[in-house]
Amino acid sequence: MGKHDKLLIKILRGVSDANIPFSGLCNLLKAFGFDERIRGDHHIFTKNGVAEILNLQPISAKAKPYQVKQVRNVILKYKLNLGADNE
Repeated sequence: MGKHDKLLIKILRGVSDANIPFSGLCNLLKAFGFDERIRGDHHIFTKNGVAEILNLQPISAKAKPYQVKQVRNVILKYKLNLGADNE
């Protein structure tokens, strides 16, 4: 089980949204095939076929809990997988 898989499980469980590393969340979204654009401390993620635009900002080295919830909802809504198509 790779680092993306472990982080994905942690996010999908939803019990530790305040303890998700920001860089890990960004790398996970890139592994799902999202495109990243950075404007200051805002990391904006978009993907073809996904209507939502994810705008993430760090709190020191952690992701904001409500933004982790947004990412979880997008993963579940679009049934995103860490397959060969996205890496």
